[in-house]
Order: sequence, then structure tokens, then C-alpha cells
Amino acid sequence: MRNMHHFGILAHSTGGAALNFLAYCEEGFKRTGRHEHPDVTLDYIAFGHSMAAWDSGDHDAVRRTLAVSVDRLARAGAAFFACPDNTAHMALERPGPDLALPGLHIADVVADQAARDGHKRVAVLGTKYTMDGPVYPRALAARRIAMELPEPEDREVLNRIIFDELVRGVLTEASRQEYLRVITGLAERGCDAVALVCTEIPLLITPEISPLPTLDSTRLLARAAYEVAVGEQPLPTWHGGPPTD
Repeated sequence: MRNMHHFGILAHSTGGAALNFLAYCEEGFKRTGRHEHPDVTLDYIAFGHSMAAWDSGDHDAVRRTLAVSVDRLARAGAAFFACPDNTAHMALERPGPDLALPGLHIADVVADQAARDGHKRVAVLGTKYTMDGPVYPRALAARRIAMELPEPEDREVLNRIIFDELVRGVLTEASRQEYLRVITGLAERGCDAVALVCTEIPLLITPEISPLPTLDSTRLLARAAYEVAVGEQPLPTWHGGPPTD
């Protein structure tokens, strides 16, 4: 391998971080045929400690918590980080001191893939914070891709499933059918892809059953991190705060 870089996973939700870690390691086997990949360290301050701040809209407090994890990743020897939690990027984008490491931005990774695939109108499914927030409108608009959201009542349904079930490791057929119903409706509104931008959603919705092509933020981020770690792509330059397009 080329100049390899130690990868740091900034975890903010359990399932998404675990899936990102697994996908990163599997990318190494897929590419080399061996159980080898650049070093990886995962740091996790349980997201439950940040829920009061999320509910009150105190994104600066969440950023301070995430910054602690980035500091610890830097001390562990990581050269860059990626956070496999889309909602967390609302906090990471807040102004503040530079984070201790440069990081990949998950929305830019997803939007870049959407552009490479030629998508023109992308449906975005995630937590209510992400669906109602500025992260994906900015990233998609910068690439001249239109964005669609579910109807407000459906956003509430999807958000409830995420927090009451998916983050607890509960996967039910009833909830799968709710997601498929919403995706079908978005396809009828002219969407040509669906971005699964809560990192637990791909545990429920796979490409084989989705009515639309999927953009799996968890696995796309893992692949992008692997490419940086093995030197196929340059180290990122974003240190938190508002991204520049």
C-alpha cells in the first residue's frame, strides 16, 4: 500500500459507528483479498449524554463533546477523522476552534457520489434534525442537485422509528414497510435516488428492496475514509465549522 494514514472514527451513535467500522474493515478485504487495512481507532462518548442539548438546540454544547473525541483520536495517532453520524454534522459545522484533526464531511461524500451517479433530484431520509437542518440542502445545492423531503407527518414517523427502534437495535417488518411507503411516495414525486442519511437506516433498507437507488451514507463514508487512509485520495482539510464549497 501507499503512504497509509491512521483513520479515526468519531462515533456519535452506536449502530452507525459500528456499521462504519465494519464497512471500513471489509473494504480492505474487498480490495486486497486479505484481512488488512490501515489502522483505525474509534472513540465514542455515548450520544445519550448529548440528547438534552439536541432537544434544546444547543449545538455548541454537542460540538464541545465531539471535540473531546477528536482530541482523543489525535492522541491515539489518527491522521484524520470521519463522523458516521449525519445529525452530528450540524454541531460540527458550528463556528469554533479548529478540531484537532481534519475530517471528511459526510454530506459532501454523499453529494459527491450523487453527482457522479448523475442524480438530479435526491430524497433525504434521516432524523428530524437532519431532515429539517441545513447540512444536506447546502451540500446538494452546491452540486446543483435538487432535494426532496417526506411530508411533515412522515418525517415524524421516520424519526420515531429511528429513536424508538433503530438506535436500540430493533428492526421490524412494520417499520421497514413504513420506510418503503415513504420512499415510494418520493419516487412518485420525481426523485431519482434516496439518501439514507441516518446511519442506522441501511440496517433496515437495503438496495435490493428500495424503490429508488440508495445513497448509503455509512458505507460511502467508510469507502471514502479507506481511500484517504491508503493514499488514493488526499487528506481532508476541513477542521469543523462551516464547510466551503
